[in-house]
Amino acid sequence: MRIGELARLSGVSERSLRYYEDQGLLHAERTPGGHRDYGAWAVDRVVRIQTLYAAGLNSKKIAQLLPCLRDGDGRPSETATPKLVGELAAERDRINRLITDLLRSRDVLDEVIDAASATPATARPSL
Repeated sequence: MRIGELARLSGVSERSLRYYEDQGLLHAERTPGGHRDYGAWAVDRVVRIQTLYAAGLNSKKIAQLLPCLRDGDGRPSETATPKLVGELAAERDRINRLITDLLRSRDVLDEVIDAASATPATARPSL
């Protein structure tokens, strides 16, 4: 399939697809006319790349990880190195810390909102 069709099927811009290729994340064969030609497997690969970006990984880390994942084409995956597994675990821990911090911030905001919207003590009916 050509780049435009891959862009349409994956929901990713042609520009992003070219970037993925430049970063070694995606590979296209070339037609005799020099056009990119992707296999059906490329849709799954692009969706996976998008998911990994959304998880906070950069293109260098994604390039290391992609060979360890199985695409829709069923090609066997390589095994991640212990170093890569450790780096991914560290990234997960970083994300968990961010989630904890965001939850704490939300709780503080809830307290401030409750305090700001409460009726002053002098105007509250006594029980």
